[in-house]
Amino acid sequence: MQRVLVGFMMVAASLCAGGLPLRADDRPPKGPDEDGTKPALVRIAGEGLLNSHAFEYLTQLSDDIGGRVTGTPAERKAEDWGAAKMKSIGLENVHTEKYTIWRGWSRGTAEAELLTPVRHKLHVDAMGWTGSTPAGGAEGDVVTVNMFDIDNEIKNVARLKGKVALVITKGKPSKDFMMLFAQFGDFLKAAGQAGAIAVIGGQGGGKSSGMNLTHTGILGFNADFAVPVLSMTAEDHGQLERFLERGITPRVRFNVQNAFTNGPVETANVVGEIRGREHAEEILVVGGHLDSWDLAEGTTDNGSGIATTLGAADAIVRSGQRPRRTIRFVLFTGEEQGLDGSFAYVHQHKSELANHLGDLVLDFGQGPVKGFQMGGRDDLVSAFQLFADSLSHFHRLEVDDKVESGTDTLPFSIVGLPGINMLQETTDYKYTHHSAADALEAQKPDVLTHNATLMALAAFWIADRPERFASPWPAERTAKMLRDQHEYEELKAFNLWPYGDLGAENKDKR
Repeated sequence: MQRVLVGFMMVAASLCAGGLPLRADDRPPKGPDEDGTKPALVRIAGEGLLNSHAFEYLTQLSDDIGGRVTGTPAERKAEDWGAAKMKSIGLENVHTEKYTIWRGWSRGTAEAELLTPVRHKLHVDAMGWTGSTPAGGAEGDVVTVNMFDIDNEIKNVARLKGKVALVITKGKPSKDFMMLFAQFGDFLKAAGQAGAIAVIGGQGGGKSSGMNLTHTGILGFNADFAVPVLSMTAEDHGQLERFLERGITPRVRFNVQNAFTNGPVETANVVGEIRGREHAEEILVVGGHLDSWDLAEGTTDNGSGIATTLGAADAIVRSGQRPRRTIRFVLFTGEEQGLDGSFAYVHQHKSELANHLGDLVLDFGQGPVKGFQMGGRDDLVSAFQLFADSLSHFHRLEVDDKVESGTDTLPFSIVGLPGINMLQETTDYKYTHHSAADALEAQKPDVLTHNATLMALAAFWIADRPERFASPWPAERTAKMLRDQHEYEELKAFNLWPYGDLGAENKDKR
């Protein structure tokens, strides 16, 4: 992934040097009722709602493949499945685009026991790309570490030798959560070097959501740590906290065994297209991420997005409608490790970016879509609102210009393209997210059908409207937008900021 990021910086630098054309069309935008796209949208809606295969796709991915951590045999099996499914749908130019991530990882065992003041099993699971205890395990006393005072915790990390660190959140945070999260990685490295046995606090000090659930995940962009870092159920976490608050020091035993590869591992994005009938060189990317975590089936994160993407493609193909411009469906991998697949895509297709319209992604679980975020492109809100308004009898949708940095929209927004996020209702997602509850039972078939149809309609309308929907913004305008959207500090903290001092006069004051 480091090579991917270097290449990505070069892409951004090229935008700084020469810029890319702005949208030339300044005419007032038109919606489907005026621009001639509505008849095709009606046919696509019929196929999407009445002849959907989205839940069938999701069932196959969830039950027949299951959890699919990037770079593992299960993830490669998912790539083959995705390519075969695209071909069966009738997409063109189906292929995989290989790239490497910095290091592979596989989960082993995670066992924990409270030894004193009472004795019972503790329920834990390892966070991704974290290490192991000595063979056979180790035991030690539990001490607290305050996430909200992370600077002082790093300074005093020597006290953790031979201890188990329980991360808590006490008082007021010293800085924005994402900045604390970025610095948490520095703490974990220091804790491992200091000889900590393990760290409990995969949620950055917050307790796990749901009854008797853990939630795995990675702890940074392409970050790995030698110290075992564990998610613990809210019930067990709470008991340890209560003992400590009463002045009782719990003693615990952990045996955690995970495995890293010795070097980079290969993975691949899966790509298929509906070629445009007039401007085939102009491309809208539509997708979700194929990789998942492995405590369950990876249904809602992001099997639902993959099934939505394939369901959208199927609805368009079955409708017999072909858009003016190309819709390129991409099943990204490596999203969970740091948006690696979408960063790789932007790097590998840098020569085509001037002809890209943006990307459209669904990746917020199992809930119904309630709106669209234009990835920082405030110039597109009014045009897209006309499309959304045309669906008022189908679904009420909100449109705004927000950047979503937590999924595969971000690399597109960074290079000045609209990374369009399909914003969903997420009440139940907090329970299934990266947990053992992320299984097929969590997804309602009718909601999935509805979301897939909505993605098909949005993708086709963007690709088929007479006027080009978007062109990339030049670097200076993009940098200003990212700063205005309060993305600068986070991108800088994770070494993802490509624009130097551009837009610095509008620098975040957070």
